[in-house]
Amino acid sequence: MQTEPLNIDALKAKQKSMWMAGDYGTFSRYLEPGAMKFFARLTVTPGLRMLDIACGAGQLALPAARAGAEVTGLDIASNLIAQARARAGAEDLPAHFDEGDAEQLPYADGSFNLVVSLIGAMFAPRPERVAAEMVRVCRPGGRIVMGNWTAQGLIGEMFKINARYVPPPPGLPSPLLWGDEATVRERLRNGIADIQLTRRPYPIRYPFGVAELVEFYRTYYGPTQRAFEALDEPGQAALRRDLEQHWSSYNRATDGTVHVESEYLEVVAPRGAD
Repeated sequence: MQTEPLNIDALKAKQKSMWMAGDYGTFSRYLEPGAMKFFARLTVTPGLRMLDIACGAGQLALPAARAGAEVTGLDIASNLIAQARARAGAEDLPAHFDEGDAEQLPYADGSFNLVVSLIGAMFAPRPERVAAEMVRVCRPGGRIVMGNWTAQGLIGEMFKINARYVPPPPGLPSPLLWGDEATVRERLRNGIADIQLTRRPYPIRYPFGVAELVEFYRTYYGPTQRAFEALDEPGQAALRRDLEQHWSSYNRATDGTVHVESEYLEVVAPRGAD
């Protein structure tokens, strides 16, 4: 059966509203230790021109600015851009933040030495445009670095649970394809010198139990919040049970807290010479 073409404008408006729901700035605090492990491998140096796509509240952009990089962050969610600006201002950091679209970056060709996206650009609905834009704004000899959840990891499996209850629009490519090596090689086949793909564990700790964790996601994480909102009371109860069981199956902690690891694909794509 043929599906209707995606209404991109309506889809993006819905996605923006979703990412502005909850409070991703609060939510991402527990992701910071894993983000800093990712950041350490970026080798950020003073004067490096860096673009952080889907920057959220500045999780990578702020430490890069502290390291002396010339940082620009971009995100579709205006409230997160406001948070990032406020955090940079509180430390008097010279980072610059723009509200914008990963599929249409408002920057000139070859503007950045390093183009980064950690668990962000993977959610844009047209991945081929994201790939082309990242390559376009990265200068020859620079690098594109991504961290993307895999379908086999804890977070990837959580997305699949949500999708069973609230299916995504027909024809929308799964964001988890950015965690598949063959797909990434195909998407970044043009303009890239020698792509390196590494599956890594992302450590996450929460100082509360699994039931509280699911409620935390429902309160602060837009996709989970919207999944619950779309369901009636029995559906919400069933989703909660499935999520609690899922997190419990991955939990390594034995003291009433949560300690998990979720697999992601680290993408290091050097920009070839023109």
